[in-house]
Amino acid sequence: MSAGTGTGRAGGAGGNGGALDGAVVAVAGAAGPAGQAALLRLAEAGATVVAADADPARLAKAVDAARYAHGGATVTGDTVDLLDLAATRAWADRTEKEFGRIDGLVHLVGGWRGSATFAATDLADWDLLEKLLIRTVQHTSLAFHDGLLRSDRGRFLLVSAAGATKPTAGNAAYAAAKAAAEAWTLALADDFRKAGGAEGPRAAAAILVIKALVHDALRAERPNATFAGFTDATELAEAIAGVWERPAREVNGKRLWLTPEP
Repeated sequence: MSAGTGTGRAGGAGGNGGALDGAVVAVAGAAGPAGQAALLRLAEAGATVVAADADPARLAKAVDAARYAHGGATVTGDTVDLLDLAATRAWADRTEKEFGRIDGLVHLVGGWRGSATFAATDLADWDLLEKLLIRTVQHTSLAFHDGLLRSDRGRFLLVSAAGATKPTAGNAAYAAAKAAAEAWTLALADDFRKAGGAEGPRAAAAILVIKALVHDALRAERPNATFAGFTDATELAEAIAGVWERPAREVNGKRLWLTPEP
């Protein structure tokens, strides 16, 4: 684990008094298209954003873009191996120690493998997806659990796919991995519910469900594609930020659909 880019001014760039103003939000898998959009939106909303990814070069670029797009917002980057529980815990502990609180973990670690038919499924795909889509969720949720409970607005957000609810023959490994990640997140939500007692949960774990993600680079690669039902990365980022606008009781343990339910 090594430090990425440094800090801008404290407190984020927004200062708008919204639900994310002054919040400290960690983003796992921050260097991809969804992560880049999330960093920009969270910084715009006034959050201090703590980004992590396995690719230091892409992470540094994403962090710099978010910081400079919003007046020097506090956006930092760490190269973290999320397959290492100790390293993930160290990232969470360091974040809370440095900024005094942790108000969110947005899980955007992705990956896809599929096959033409069910019978052609390569179980090596499962070996990869189990690590990317399940193990990283386990590690981040365990590492950030206590800090989110200490927050007055803690949120754990998983981005999932509609295929987890209605798998197709060629996506067995991917759909099964996403379904397992959803189940793990819902178990975390139940923990938050129990911790809240009669007053209801103070923290929330929720699942944002999309069909698939689209972004400008993908449109440029496939100019004739319609991407029907896909969610734009900026729309996903807006939905992520919007979860903080809703009470924990309203979103905890919920699948928040950004595409029609199958």
